[in-house]
Amino acid sequence: MRAGVVAVPLQAEAPAQPSPFGFLFPMVVIFLIFYLLLIRPQQRRQREHEHMLAALQKGDRVVTAGGLHGSVVGLADDVVTLEIANLRGDRVRVKVDRARVERRIEAAKGGEEK
Repeated sequence: MRAGVVAVPLQAEAPAQPSPFGFLFPMVVIFLIFYLLLIRPQQRRQREHEHMLAALQKGDRVVTAGGLHGSVVGLADDVVTLEIANLRGDRVRVKVDRARVERRIEAAKGGEEK
């Protein structure tokens, strides 16, 4: 060693502990984005669908989840009767679960149209 220079051992500094809020903040932001872009619109569509199902009435033209187009001719608690064809005087009617009605094409005459 040179004269006049004293060697001082260096002590390693302890690594700084990351803040727990540093991890929490990005997770909250990600959840907020999921809520605004996915969860909230899905809940709104579900409410609108339930409202449409509750407002079904005879004469409405609807489309089922299976793609059948027809007119509502009968309503029960969980079953909707649709007339899907009228062949040479014979009416073709099917019963469909109310939850499987996908959308209303047009409302019955005199009813409100959505």
